[in-house]
Amino acid sequence: MNFHTEQFGRTPEGEEVFLYTLTSAKGLRARITNYGAILVSLEAPDRHGKLDDITLGFESLDKYVAQRVYFGATVGRYANRIGNARFVLDGVEYKLAANDGPNHLHGGLKGFDKVVWKPVEVTAAEDRAWAKLSYLSKDGEEGYPGNLQCTITYTLTNDDELQISYEAQTDRKTVLNLTNHAYWNLAGQGAGNVLGHEMLIDAGRFTIVDQGLIPVGATASVVDTPLDFLSPRTIGSRLRQLRYGYDHNFVLKGRPDTLKFCARVQEPASGRIMEIQTTEPGVQLYTGNFLDGSVVGKGGKAYGKHAGFCLETQHYPDSPNKPSFPSTVLEPGKKFASTTVHKFSAK
Repeated sequence: MNFHTEQFGRTPEGEEVFLYTLTSAKGLRARITNYGAILVSLEAPDRHGKLDDITLGFESLDKYVAQRVYFGATVGRYANRIGNARFVLDGVEYKLAANDGPNHLHGGLKGFDKVVWKPVEVTAAEDRAWAKLSYLSKDGEEGYPGNLQCTITYTLTNDDELQISYEAQTDRKTVLNLTNHAYWNLAGQGAGNVLGHEMLIDAGRFTIVDQGLIPVGATASVVDTPLDFLSPRTIGSRLRQLRYGYDHNFVLKGRPDTLKFCARVQEPASGRIMEIQTTEPGVQLYTGNFLDGSVVGKGGKAYGKHAGFCLETQHYPDSPNKPSFPSTVLEPGKKFASTTVHKFSAK
């Protein structure tokens, strides 16, 4: 295992940004930047051993600064949506930025994807290499209460795994929901749409949403719906039955806070397989419904509709306003901890 650090540029405010490359003994390679704690690339071999970058993104910092599509980003304080951009905690109403119609999305106008994280440790051992980053989100930032100290650790292992671990503590009661927003295309970034990928999601239920994609507070069975991925199906097989495509939160089987199987995706032409485990209770499947070819990414590739899929392990959307959902409240003296593991193979 080895690692490499290089400069990635400076933000418009003059803050220095770095790019960290982690490489496994088998050739798997991940690049992470401390701007937005973004996963810039993940190179994985196909069935013939050919490496391809399988995440959508950019080659330069300035494009990440300008983007609003969250390629590879760490998303917070609250990933996904909070209805009407407000929530009540202990009788106090907190108003957030309405950056998705009337709703709050992915942490607001300047969420965790738009800040420079501090490098804590970038190093390697015999069986793994990792990059640990930290960020202090100050009380009142984007409307959220509490000084929140967060760390994220990207770890690449010789078992061909990319592990993403989060920890956080606060000095005031707050709400928190962190995820990674990588867009995957196992055929290679820019290689067309992902509709032929075969997907399995270990979830028997999903959260019902209204027209604004805000949960109504109840769940429903995936059986006999286009959301049934309990057995492998191609992403595109029933996508046209939905208005835009998939943008749904699935209720995972298994106990929350324990590492459990989440999803398996295979791309037939390359043979690449990605398996996900997580401690989170849900996962959001998003199929790049609003990509339209206007975003040009790595290698000059234009990203058209459905050019990538996201599997964002998470708590449910709008949980702060839905008492029936698993709590996202973090109290002083308590530690938030979350882990998601992506394992790569090919056959």
